[in-house]
Amino acid sequence: MRELDSHMPPVSVLTTTVGHTDDARRLAQDAVRHRLAACVQVEQVTSHYVWQDAQCEEPEWRLVFKTLPFNVQALVRWLKSAHPYELPQLLVREEQSSREYAAWVEDRLKV
Repeated sequence: MRELDSHMPPVSVLTTTVGHTDDARRLAQDAVRHRLAACVQVEQVTSHYVWQDAQCEEPEWRLVFKTLPFNVQALVRWLKSAHPYELPQLLVREEQSSREYAAWVEDRLKV
């Protein structure tokens, strides 16, 4: 494995959750197809929360979208319109990555 550079370019990571596997698959495939994300990881989780004064424990699917900082706003706008939840979780963070991975992400976002 190659050692990471001292200058590691940023990759933006956006996470959200949905309640059904079909929604997770649709959002993941559409984001990659429309070049809003280079890849999307989907994993099943159990969420505990309070919604409308009720304690909830629900299976959900967490989607982790990999994109670049310049593309985050477009991805967020698209998710707000395509997401099945009334109030979707949309969390964004910036991660450092290897130059090679950031270059791959950038290449996947090009139209």
